[in-house]
Amino acid sequence: MRKRIVAGNWKMNLSKQEAEQLITDLESQYENEKDCHIIICPASLYLNMAVEMQSNMSVGAQNVSERENGAFTGEISCAMLNSMNVQYCIVGHSERRQFFGDTDELINQKVKALLANNITPILCCGESLGQREANEQEKVVSIQLGSALKGLSADEVAKVVVAYEPVWAIGTGVTASAQQAQDMHAYIRGFLQDIVGDKSKEISILYGGSCKPANAKELFACADIDGGLIGGAALDATSFLAIANSF
Repeated sequence: MRKRIVAGNWKMNLSKQEAEQLITDLESQYENEKDCHIIICPASLYLNMAVEMQSNMSVGAQNVSERENGAFTGEISCAMLNSMNVQYCIVGHSERRQFFGDTDELINQKVKALLANNITPILCCGESLGQREANEQEKVVSIQLGSALKGLSADEVAKVVVAYEPVWAIGTGVTASAQQAQDMHAYIRGFLQDIVGDKSKEISILYGGSCKPANAKELFACADIDGGLIGGAALDATSFLAIANSF
């Protein structure tokens, strides 16, 4: 049975003290009674602190270098993450694609590097508003996923978590309807099945477009939505855990 996952992407937010308080709040409020795996993805500066402070959650990074090591100032390697017991890493987020030029080829290299270091990639995909209006969302997502998973075995693909993020619904206050989200998740599931067959049933697919306590239950009730990649609501312990308890 595939995992139900709620992952919090803190992005470039919170001071050290605020991050420490949020982890403390999450730990004190978290009730490990639901069949839901919780992941927190703080800024890289706080990863070690998060690993040391948490006891019930997993920790993920927001980005990583595709290179093993060397003279790459400011970069963080998969081996570094592994040495801190960081278990997950977001790759291909729309903000990385838009603002930092992450290409499909680069994302593929990062996915391979993470898997080689026993870290689970949370692989993001999704279309812009213009692409959605042109009814190109399936084409866009298939290209992104096909490129990111190129050269991987079926067993390796089965280790990846996929996050569908309609770019037009991130930070805008606009949310895809539950049916729109389910339609795309079902398409992604079918695309993965074409690649890896029945192993597609093992892959968790998360919704990453303005998921909040108010709409999480409806979204998570959909057959192919296995959780969420949460942005703004992840910065508040009560809101984040309310989403996690929506299954």
